[in-house]
Amino acid sequence: MKSNKLVIRIHKPVAVVFAFTITPPNSTRWIPKVIGETTDKWPVEVGTVYKLRLADGTYSKVTVKAIKRDDLVEWQSKEGNYHCRYEFKLLKKSLTEMEYIEWV
Repeated sequence: MKSNKLVIRIHKPVAVVFAFTITPPNSTRWIPKVIGETTDKWPVEVGTVYKLRLADGTYSKVTVKAIKRDDLVEWQSKEGNYHCRYEFKLLKKSLTEMEYIEWV
């Protein structure tokens, strides 16, 4: 299994960071190969499908497998071979730690 993990600190409250990360098309601002993003329902819940338009002209779909407000969200590709999880931790009133983990 291959994996990638990043931990960043953001000077915003955890609720703001969480909402930003699950709201389309915001992933286009930090994932260079994603140039478009939509969901099949709102608000996001387990089972919500994100459709990602990629820079090479193809599309990818990931489904929300777990979500807990201001704590975590996890996606899995339709094929089941790609997983991505964001975990959130409030460090101070306006300081959030976000852990990004992806694995195949």
